Amino acid sequence: MADGADDPSVHWVEPRLRAILPLDGFHLSRSLKKVLVSDRFRVTTDTAFREMMALCAEPAGDRPTTWINPVIKTSYEQLFQLGHAHSVEVWLDGTLAGGLYGVSLGRAFFGESMVSRARDASKVALAHLVARLIAGGWRLLDCQFITPHLESLGAIEIPQSDYLRRLYSVLSDGGGAALGAGAAAAGAGGAGVPSPPFVAGDWGALDALAAAGAAAALGAERTTGSPPGYVIAQLLTKTS
Repeated sequence: MADGADDPSVHWVEPRLRAILPLDGFHLSRSLKKVLVSDRFRVTTDTAFREMMALCAEPAGDRPTTWINPVIKTSYEQLFQLGHAHSVEVWLDGTLAGGLYGVSLGRAFFGESMVSRARDASKVALAHLVARLIAGGWRLLDCQFITPHLESLGAIEIPQSDYLRRLYSVLSDGGGAALGAGAAAAGAGGAGVPSPPFVAGDWGALDALAAAGAAAALGAERTTGSPPGYVIAQLLTKTS
């Protein structure tokens, strides 16, 4: 991250306490479920990655400056072109109202930034992301730093050593250890850093699940819409 939008340098940060969101522990409140089912928002994925980064970088009332500088923007746009980064976009009346973007490595997904310009937009984006990760076989959702907003949706903090054990386990065995099962399930101590290639999650699996008849066409392009809200709500209800 950078100290500001005009800062030419990038700093590497490794929190002593890491925020993760167990994929089987997403808090789907009644109010959020109603918002999802109503389909008041239109949700897409990978259709406006650059625009999503720009929206996340815009100053806001609670965040007058940003840590997203030109170096970071260029780097993540390249990751997106290579298929290693994804975005979830939430639209309201044709306008980008919120969403998130992040990086995928094997079956671990690292949320980089999330933004909301309309009530519930970021919650809807995160709900769609969690459903997509569950359907695609991911085992770890890294949120980096805890916030009250993330905590209300199910995020927890774990020590750095616990986080690294979980991460290395997910990368080394393709995600056989379910997130949230505890440190014992995350692998024994002393494990080294896994080497690529990693078993990757399937970003399009949720689309195939929601529209099996069109599954054959899903591999044609990375740009996708997202299933109706009731599909997302059903999937999150079964796993939470």
